[in-house]
Amino acid sequence: MFHHTTFTTLKLDEMVAFYENVAGLEPVYYGENAAWLTNDAANHRIALLALPGMKAPDDKGHTIGLHHTAFEHRSFEQWIDNYDRLAAQGIEPFLNLDHGMTMSMYYQDPEGNGVEIQVDAFGDWAKSKEFMWASEEFDRNPIGMHFDPAKVSAAHRAGLSFEEIHAKATAGEYLPAVIPEVYLPEFW
Repeated sequence: MFHHTTFTTLKLDEMVAFYENVAGLEPVYYGENAAWLTNDAANHRIALLALPGMKAPDDKGHTIGLHHTAFEHRSFEQWIDNYDRLAAQGIEPFLNLDHGMTMSMYYQDPEGNGVEIQVDAFGDWAKSKEFMWASEEFDRNPIGMHFDPAKVSAAHRAGLSFEEIHAKATAGEYLPAVIPEVYLPEFW
């Protein structure tokens, strides 16, 4: 079972604040050069190391390596409420995809790492797995359909159910004005 991810950082305080705000992680330990955070019963899910001598990467958004780390909300309502809360603070995702098995919003942390905030479209991981390996839809388009989260939020406020919104998103009814690239945006 996967347990945690460790990041090195030049911005420890900003990174702790970001992961608290965006993904609901709280520090278990927060020191001068490191912090360990969790959002469940585990001792930590993310470790942040601010080691002396660290250097900013070259062209981080366009090189190989870790693309993003994902966090899942238990319900569509929690997920869309999180979007609304963050948007009110001026924190917007750079990419939004309905992958078929999840609806996902992608943010960047203060070091330029991708952070996916998702909700499972089936509410059942077995069904999500089956969708990935058995559906022609996923085989044809494993990246999924882009969507505008403001349009999804408006549909939710108008009373549409998650199932209705998900169906409309996969049909391309909530496309953004500009389709972004899937790679991480330039950061450094």
